[in-house]
Amino acid sequence: MQTRRVSKMILGVEKKLLWPAFLMGVLAIFLFAPATQAQSSVKDLPPPPPVWRPKPTPTPKPAEPEVIDVIKTTSNLVMVPVSVTDQTGNAVQGLQVKDFRLDEEGKQQEISGIGDPEQVPLAIALLFDISSSVSTKGFFASQQKAAATFLKLVMKPSDKAAIFTITGTPNMIQPLSSADASAAKMLSIPPAAASVPTAFYDTVEAAAKYLTEKAPSNYRRVIIVLSDGDDNFSNLTRGLSVASASAQLSGQEASAGTRSGLQLAHQRAVAGVQKTVQQADAIFYSVNPGGPSIKLNQIAMRAERGMEAIAETTGGTAFVPDADADLERVFRQVAAELRGQYLLQYYADSEKIPAGSFRRIQVNVPARNDVRVRARQGYYAKKQD
Repeated sequence: MQTRRVSKMILGVEKKLLWPAFLMGVLAIFLFAPATQAQSSVKDLPPPPPVWRPKPTPTPKPAEPEVIDVIKTTSNLVMVPVSVTDQTGNAVQGLQVKDFRLDEEGKQQEISGIGDPEQVPLAIALLFDISSSVSTKGFFASQQKAAATFLKLVMKPSDKAAIFTITGTPNMIQPLSSADASAAKMLSIPPAAASVPTAFYDTVEAAAKYLTEKAPSNYRRVIIVLSDGDDNFSNLTRGLSVASASAQLSGQEASAGTRSGLQLAHQRAVAGVQKTVQQADAIFYSVNPGGPSIKLNQIAMRAERGMEAIAETTGGTAFVPDADADLERVFRQVAAELRGQYLLQYYADSEKIPAGSFRRIQVNVPARNDVRVRARQGYYAKKQD
């Protein structure tokens, strides 16, 4: 009996001791289970999204240029430089649109306005003859000085001048440049050291073509020649000129066929130069340093008449100074004329004018019989864009 009681007492004590442990175990199970479940849940979650960063503001594209329809007219603006002088050769100023009459192909045109020559730049081609026919006359340096002074006198900062020398072949020694550069180049030209041929016609045509290609379309184009115009080596005259010279060297007279053929060649050459200068819309001026003595020589007079014909058809002038002292006076007159020109403007109906055709024009001042009017006698119609 005593033993049974002891066993029961021990069992009661064990129960009392095991119950708290049991409770602690149960609590541990409940507490551990959520942690394990949470850990498992964290592993199953997707990766966090990337950190948000603001997108840079794109640079706005420039606005597309507005397309504007260009209205092309069928009219062609023609500008005609006109020189008006009195009986003494001085420029007549103060004339207005109503004072002029301009005809194209015999039909009177409406003059739309008169341009200001001070606002229209000049593109000048100055041709300087260094062949033996000119350089041996004893005043080569005077010619250089007069031409250089002219360039500085007439040219403004916007104007340009090119320099050509007349020898056996066309030779451009200075492209379109400023007054100072062109004048300095002019003064540096040496005279011919020996007798050289003269390709006068070819050089004038080369200068006209150069202005056509290089001078801006809004410039007035001018060709000024300091030469006696005696040509013996251009393409149209070379063969016959050599034949004639060879006959003279042998003490014989050139045959009638050679003489007539050479005369015809000069006429064709002058006509060709006229056309090329007119196609360039250029004005031609010549200054012949031969003086009054040219009237005593048939060849010299033929050359002078050729230069006069080119000048007349383009609205320029041919000058024959009495002496080298008159060269600067002549150049001053040319400068005054270029700065005092009336730039008549009118619209020609381009629809009815075939490109490349020659259009004859005539300008006069009906109310003034005491003035001389010089303008180009026509122009070659340009192809419309």
